[in-house]
Amino acid sequence: MSWLDALKFNDQGLVPAIVQDAGNGEVLMLAYCNREAAELTAATGFAHFYSRSRQKLWKKGESSGHLQSVREINYDCDADTLLFKVEQAVAACHTGRRSCFFNRVVQGETEIVGDQLFDPDQVYGGRPAPGAVLDALCRVIAERRGADPHASYVAGLLAGGAEAIGAKVREEAAELAAAAADGDDGAVVHEAADLVFHTLVALGEREVDLQQVLEELSRRFGTSGHDEKAGR
Repeated sequence: MSWLDALKFNDQGLVPAIVQDAGNGEVLMLAYCNREAAELTAATGFAHFYSRSRQKLWKKGESSGHLQSVREINYDCDADTLLFKVEQAVAACHTGRRSCFFNRVVQGETEIVGDQLFDPDQVYGGRPAPGAVLDALCRVIAERRGADPHASYVAGLLAGGAEAIGAKVREEAAELAAAAADGDDGAVVHEAADLVFHTLVALGEREVDLQQVLEELSRRFGTSGHDEKAGR
C-alpha cells in the first residue's frame, strides 16, 4: 500500500503540512496538501501545496524563487498531518522573514522576531525571480491557450499551430547564430531569450511539460555528447 493511501484527508481532500528547517528544526510555515500535491512533493523533491483560496496546486517558491528542497517527509500517528523537513532558499514567509511564525507572545503582548530577508514588493511585484521565470512563462503560455489570437501574441502563435511556431523557432535560432558570429554579447542574450521563449511556446502547443525536458537534460548530464548521440 502506498503511503499516500494511509493519509486521512479531510472532507475537502486536504491534510495540513507543517514545514520545518531540516538543519535546525525551525518551524517555517504551515500549508495544505491534497493527494496530488503530496505526490508531486515526493516525486519532484520540492514542496507542493494546494491553495484553498485560489483552488489550485502551487509549488512553493514558484514566483519568488525561494524553493523548498524536501529532505524528508513524515506524517503523524493519526495520519492526518504531514511534516516536510526542507532546505529553504532565502525565506519561507511572504513577508520576507525566514519563518511565518515571527509573532512571539511575550507577557500578553506581541513581539515581532526575525529579520526581514527580502523586500516583498520587489519579489512579488509581478516579475518572477530568474530561477522561477521558466515555470512562470509556461503558466502564462498555458493560460493563453484558447485566448483571442488578435489580443495575444502567444495565442496567435498557438492558433497557428506547430507550423507557425516552428517557423518562429527557426527564425530565432538563426538570429541567435548570427548574433554569436558577430560577437555581440548583448544581442546574444536578447536572441537567446527569444529562442528560449519560442521553444517554450512550442512545448506548450504540444502540451509537453518543461519538467520532461529538464529531466532529459539531467539524464544526459555527465554523458559525452558523442556517446549520447550515438545511443539514440
